[in-house]
Amino acid sequence: MLNDATKKKLAMKGSLPNPDEGGIDYEAVVHGIRKHWPLAIALTVLAAGMALLYSKAQSRIYQSSALLDFDPNPVRPLGEKTDSMMGWVSYFDTQQNYETQFQIIKSESVLSKAVRDLGLQADPRFIGSRTAGSREAVESATAVLRSKVVVEPVKNSHLFYIRVEDTDAAFAQRLCASVSTTYRDQNLKKSVDESSDAALWLSGQVDHYGTELKVNEEALHAFKKQNELPSSTLEEVSKMIRLEMQSYDDALTHTRTRKQELSARHAELAKITLENVDILPASELLNSVFLQQLRGQYLAAKKSREELIASGKGENHPLVKSDDEKVIQSKRALVDEVRNIQGAVERDLAVIQREEAGKAGLYEDARKRAVELNMKELEFHRLDRQRAQNEKMYDTLLERMKEADLARMMRVNNVDIVDEATSPKAPIRPNTLTNLGAGSLIGLVLGLAIAILREHLDTSIKAPGDIEEKLGLTFLGLLPALEREPETGKDGKRRRRRGDLPRHVNDAPAIYVHQRPLSGIAEASRTVRTNLTFMSPDKPHRIILVTSSAPAEGKTTVACSLAIAMAQSGHRVCIIDCDLRRPKLHRVFSRVGDEGLTSVLVGEAQLLDVAKPAQAGANGGVIPNLWCIPAGSPPPNPADLLQSERFKKVLAELGEHFDRVVIDSPPLAAVTDSAIISTLVDATIFVVRAFGTSYHLARQGLRALYDVDAPVAGAVLNAVDLNRTSYSYYYQQYYYYRREGYRALDTETERDSAAAQDAAPPPN
Repeated sequence: MLNDATKKKLAMKGSLPNPDEGGIDYEAVVHGIRKHWPLAIALTVLAAGMALLYSKAQSRIYQSSALLDFDPNPVRPLGEKTDSMMGWVSYFDTQQNYETQFQIIKSESVLSKAVRDLGLQADPRFIGSRTAGSREAVESATAVLRSKVVVEPVKNSHLFYIRVEDTDAAFAQRLCASVSTTYRDQNLKKSVDESSDAALWLSGQVDHYGTELKVNEEALHAFKKQNELPSSTLEEVSKMIRLEMQSYDDALTHTRTRKQELSARHAELAKITLENVDILPASELLNSVFLQQLRGQYLAAKKSREELIASGKGENHPLVKSDDEKVIQSKRALVDEVRNIQGAVERDLAVIQREEAGKAGLYEDARKRAVELNMKELEFHRLDRQRAQNEKMYDTLLERMKEADLARMMRVNNVDIVDEATSPKAPIRPNTLTNLGAGSLIGLVLGLAIAILREHLDTSIKAPGDIEEKLGLTFLGLLPALEREPETGKDGKRRRRRGDLPRHVNDAPAIYVHQRPLSGIAEASRTVRTNLTFMSPDKPHRIILVTSSAPAEGKTTVACSLAIAMAQSGHRVCIIDCDLRRPKLHRVFSRVGDEGLTSVLVGEAQLLDVAKPAQAGANGGVIPNLWCIPAGSPPPNPADLLQSERFKKVLAELGEHFDRVVIDSPPLAAVTDSAIISTLVDATIFVVRAFGTSYHLARQGLRALYDVDAPVAGAVLNAVDLNRTSYSYYYQQYYYYRREGYRALDTETERDSAAAQDAAPPPN
């Protein structure tokens, strides 16, 4: 977790949210309005007066209105088809085209015709100094009329108003009637003219496409005749050729299959010899009865021989030899029959090969005819497509030409005047009450805005809360502004001047605490002393630096008031003037010309010799327990002297001889002296002038302290004017500082005045 001092440093360096990035301070807004309410009231009255004068100075304006109907879907006697020559009608359903028609009403063509119909170009009252009848006069009259015409649509309908304004009620009615009638007639004329032009154009196109269609038909007929195409369609011819090719292909496939069968049969028969007559194919045996008989004889002879051998007869036995002869003869007969069958198969194979060649030729011839027909078909379709397109275009144009001609004769208009131009009874402008109310409201809003803006742009630190929220410092207390006793003027009245001291008080406000120990300023100083003491009760701050961001913020006054308050508590206090550039303590304590701090630092004097009891002015007495060390002669190098080891020894020696040491210093934004001194002290008090120091400047000074890790104890709000009513919002809790402290009252008049103030509530 970060301690408070670390958070303050981080906030100044940008690591924590900037204080001026918070939300809206509504209390400050209300205060700004209460503070500057006279300005808001003045602006309200001024704006209302200007609005009233403006209303009285304006001419009376009358308005005439005509109600028209603009039907996007007019009656179509020819059916639901959209007229091709009124293409703009197709967009009527869109808001864009309604706006287009509204602009047409205010167009040059409509308004200039209305101007000529009414003779406005020759009316000096209407066109001013233009030459009557000239082109400039017509253009000027059209521009003037356009400025008077307003078109207003009626929501959720096809209706709209044409409104015309003029200073003359009857003339406004004439203008409105002329504009609405001109627009309606021009819309009808446009429709009729477009239909007539369309019919004429369509007539020419019909003739053109009729000629083209005739040429296409003749070209298609010539193509059929040249290529000897049948009267039937090419699709039917192509279908017949495809069927023919399919039949040829089937027959050729069957022939080739038969050829493969015969080739395989011939190869199997060629394998049979006298040695392997037993491998005769079963298919051949099934197809030839004679071959079956020969094979049976062969098998019977062979079986008889085997039986003789089995009965024990030898190879040379006459019966065995007889069977051998039978076997050989039957085998030879069988082989001869196989050769006969093989020859028949060879002849069938030759026939099937010739048949295959013939069928292949027929198929190839059909294929060539199909290719030739396909090439002719492409050209035929191209010619037929052109003919069909031209025929379709011709029929369409012929139909539209007849429709356009009928539309021209019917004179259909989709604009109609519902209500004629009205005669205005009362002016529409100026509306005095409305203008007065609007002016008052604008003035009030402007006044409130300026009041809030002035309060927002005032970046000065005003209240203790600003010190804590915007600077992140501990608030030690405030010191009220000093005032002189009331003086009596020539009229016998007593007056008080802000910022002056009582007459019996010395001109140095720094010793006011000594001269008026029971005053509000003295009580405020003791409050600062008490808060500073209780910040570190176990280890009191002995060496205290008083500084600020800029000059004229009251550092010397705060330092002296704090030192006197500490001295009044019984502590031995020494106040040192370390502002070696613009010293002031020598005038406050009547030490002009005496040796001071610079004399000690350069070795020309001893510290205890220059530390003398403080005196309350030239003729005043010594302030108890308070010693003073003035700055002395201005040195050429103040920062170097304050950064020297000698200055550190001076502070250490003062700490041994005094209970408290208060140091008055130059501003942080101007020089670095205060930043150097802040590294050598126990606590630094930051002085802020109420309604005088901006928090941006204060943050700049605090940054200089935080950059050197100075021990910043808190801030004192100086020169607070508690008598200003506008500031009572910020200092309600410090109400009693306005009086001369909380003391015994000397006279009956003071007691009565105090009782009256106690009875009254504090200002808010």
